[in-house]
Amino acid sequence: MNIKLRPWQIEAHQKAMDWLVHMKKDRHFLINAAPGAGKTLAACAIAKTLLDSEEITRVIVIAPRTQVVTQWADDFTRVTGLHMGKVTAKDGELGALDMDICATWSAIQGLWPELQAVCKSSNVLVICDEHHHAAVEAAWGESAGGAFETAKYVLVLTGTPIRSDGAESVWLAYDDSGAISHPEDGTYTLTYGDAVELGYCRPITFHKHQGKFTVDLGGEEVKVSGDTESSLPKNLARIPGLQTALDFYKLAKTPQYVTGTEKPLMTGYQASMIESGIEKLDQLRLTMPEAGGLVIAPNIEVAEFMASLLENLDGERPLIVHSQLANPEDKIKQFRNTTRRWLVSVAMVSEGVDIRRLRVLIYLPNALTELAFRQAMGRVVRTDSYDDCSRAYVVMPAFKTFEKYAKRVEAEMSPAHRVDPGPPKKKICPNCGETHPLSTTECECGYEFPVEAKIKQIKKCVSCGALNLRHAETCHACGKSFSTEFTLTLEEALRVGAIVRGMELDECEVQGSEEMAPELKRLILKSGDQHLIRFLKTVPEESYSRLGRMLDEVRFGKL
Repeated sequence: MNIKLRPWQIEAHQKAMDWLVHMKKDRHFLINAAPGAGKTLAACAIAKTLLDSEEITRVIVIAPRTQVVTQWADDFTRVTGLHMGKVTAKDGELGALDMDICATWSAIQGLWPELQAVCKSSNVLVICDEHHHAAVEAAWGESAGGAFETAKYVLVLTGTPIRSDGAESVWLAYDDSGAISHPEDGTYTLTYGDAVELGYCRPITFHKHQGKFTVDLGGEEVKVSGDTESSLPKNLARIPGLQTALDFYKLAKTPQYVTGTEKPLMTGYQASMIESGIEKLDQLRLTMPEAGGLVIAPNIEVAEFMASLLENLDGERPLIVHSQLANPEDKIKQFRNTTRRWLVSVAMVSEGVDIRRLRVLIYLPNALTELAFRQAMGRVVRTDSYDDCSRAYVVMPAFKTFEKYAKRVEAEMSPAHRVDPGPPKKKICPNCGETHPLSTTECECGYEFPVEAKIKQIKKCVSCGALNLRHAETCHACGKSFSTEFTLTLEEALRVGAIVRGMELDECEVQGSEEMAPELKRLILKSGDQHLIRFLKTVPEESYSRLGRMLDEVRFGKL
């Protein structure tokens, strides 16, 4: 074996062998491990043992995204020494049938006959990554259930085993509460708290970013915050969509521009989130010089907006990845292999993608599910190849839904790991690795530390002058809140970003839409049908997957 497995991976490997090969009680084995703990390498090790012992002759992996397919192929080759073919939705065909393959969930929908034939003619191990995608009643679940019905073994991987919609996934049994009820001997579980305690994942700190919006309704003002309900004056309560628009999280997702221009407002709510993320990344890079930050945006407009804010506030243009840009996989790989500071994404780096140097997450997504929350959190808790002693940090709106999820995650960690140690006391030279006091301006190797890396640890209360810790939410002396108020006009509150694109789509729908968007656009434009082209321009691409599912329900309902 070409890699050194972690103790938990060795234990999972042995338990899988006992269950699948020696006990032969069931062909399914479940690994339920926290995002970032290393499920992929554990699964590749199990596959290698089954291949070497001739229990299987083929491996087929199903993964959620194109980027994850590439990672799977690379890791499989590194562990087994065998080539793994890659199949995505845009490929449209299985390719060579005599090799191990990794396919996206959406790709297998059109490959039922070929995959069924492979499973009937060979002893196949199916590795089902991010199993929550395979809901029994959904198209992807039906595809997987039919295509791999005769597979010899099925290895199910998940870090978030319960879907937010309560739907059950294929291959596994569930109890009355909706939790997976697979036999204990056929399951290996590693919680996030366990992973942190054992050093497989980083402890995490959630910065709940406060803010209050004042919406000017033409002479009357409405206050909106994350911890109080807003109420409209009676004379305005009948304005269509207004009450919906005056939702704290929708306002938090609405870009704020300088009046009369398309320039991002440097004093707006999103700018203040960015500033908090920059400050935390600056601190982390003192002891981990290559540390990076990730912004998850709700849609392409906000992604471009956040990128502009980052460029203005941090001085470096971030990399952006979304479905309308060419070669997003190459951009993600480029970011992974450099020391660039920020990556901005629309759902493309929220699940399965492994960029180990990510440490800061600015979280402003469309999906509001706990499943999506934990998957996104998994991008910044992964450990690196050495002990950098860093924590993971999430900057998120002070929104009740996110706070509820964060408290559950924090409860999984031991009390010692819940405590944020604060700003670093020393810094590391990125050139030679030597450690220095924070006051050092130049390393013996000749490297000059940037002046802006000085850490601001205190802030002064404007009411009483007392000094407070940098991230204090209220003054310890007079109790004044440090949360900032942001003023919006009625027009800004009713922006497209707040209502029309404010559909609550879950992570699977967003990712499925991104998979199908390029090909759907190509086919519609190729048709020349002006009605369909107008439709294409008016429907947000994030909703394509939901629309497709509705069409399937209508079509199959008539059969």
